[in-house]
Amino acid sequence: MPLRREGLTRLKSFWYGQLSAVVEPVAAVSGAAFVYLAQPSLPYALSFAAGAMIFVVAEEVIPESQRGGNGDLATLCLLAGFVIMMVLDTALG
Repeated sequence: MPLRREGLTRLKSFWYGQLSAVVEPVAAVSGAAFVYLAQPSLPYALSFAAGAMIFVVAEEVIPESQRGGNGDLATLCLLAGFVIMMVLDTALG
């Protein structure tokens, strides 16, 4: 429709639309091959990402939560959140 609105004929608009989809099967096969090859390193990559998230929480969020005068409440909520996370992780597998 955008090509048609720009003045191209229906046939040319349809042809360009089909032509733009030619790369999708090639990209799908190459993406699937990459995932298959990267599968052994996936646990290490995910653990690195989890470690980075834990670092950000420990470095930025926890000290910021202690500054407002509600340090005890912030600590209790952090512990409660951790316990809930562990219970859900264990219960849901």
